[in-house]
Amino acid sequence: MTTSRQSPTVRRRRLSAELRRLREAANMTADSVAERLEWSRGKLSRIENAQWQRPNPRDVRDLLDVYGVIDPGQREAMITLARESRQRGWWTTYKDVLAGSYVDLEAEASAISTFEPLVIPGLLQTPAYTAEITRAALVRDPAEVERRVALRMKRQCLLTQEDAPRFWAVIDEAALIRPLSSPLVVQEQLQRLIDTEPLEHVTIQVLPLAAGLHAGMAGQFVIMEFPEDPKIVYVETGTDGLYLEKLQELARYTLVFQHLCATALAPDASLAYLSDMIDKLK
Repeated sequence: MTTSRQSPTVRRRRLSAELRRLREAANMTADSVAERLEWSRGKLSRIENAQWQRPNPRDVRDLLDVYGVIDPGQREAMITLARESRQRGWWTTYKDVLAGSYVDLEAEASAISTFEPLVIPGLLQTPAYTAEITRAALVRDPAEVERRVALRMKRQCLLTQEDAPRFWAVIDEAALIRPLSSPLVVQEQLQRLIDTEPLEHVTIQVLPLAAGLHAGMAGQFVIMEFPEDPKIVYVETGTDGLYLEKLQELARYTLVFQHLCATALAPDASLAYLSDMIDKLK
């Protein structure tokens, strides 16, 4: 199965950033632009902060006129970006069980680095494992559990596409040794991690409990990088999550991930550890 790697959310971010750059290059304040176009200050703020859901190409043309952008190629590129930003991704059919923009951003990331202290990363979970952790999160409706499992399995197609992102996961040993309903579920999940070995773009490291305190004690996070846009750090919460974009935040989490990689078992040693775990379950 293949899925589109185009993300409307990423395109909105790119369009918003470029429009803000053009305004600053024209030495115009947000208030002066809003006044000239007879817009509210809030409308322009939403545009420049990528908080518009369906960008209007007419609004983009008006802004380009105000900023003095006359190059036909540049104008057409911006209008095309606005149109692409209005498209719907495959994941919108799962809006009933999906909160926030995470999957939207994940769909176009060129690199994903994740630290998971409590559970297996979603892109590496088996259906049985996903179902168990979903029920543990107090989701009781069998139909909703099934929908959440289906969504997660479809997301995993990302790692087998020709243009798959580089995926690097550091998994705390606590996530691996946590008991599940059956040793067979655990064994299947461990084997799923081992089966990623042939994928050169996927790297898994196990952070052993014996390592003691480490740089990731604050909890789970994901760093997503994009071909043409600034990277984002995602920190999961009980509802949606936090999306961090400030330079100091990005630098901090990048440093933490580097420390976690240095503290964890090497990739080959991690695979050997997983194999040894399976042998003990047999």
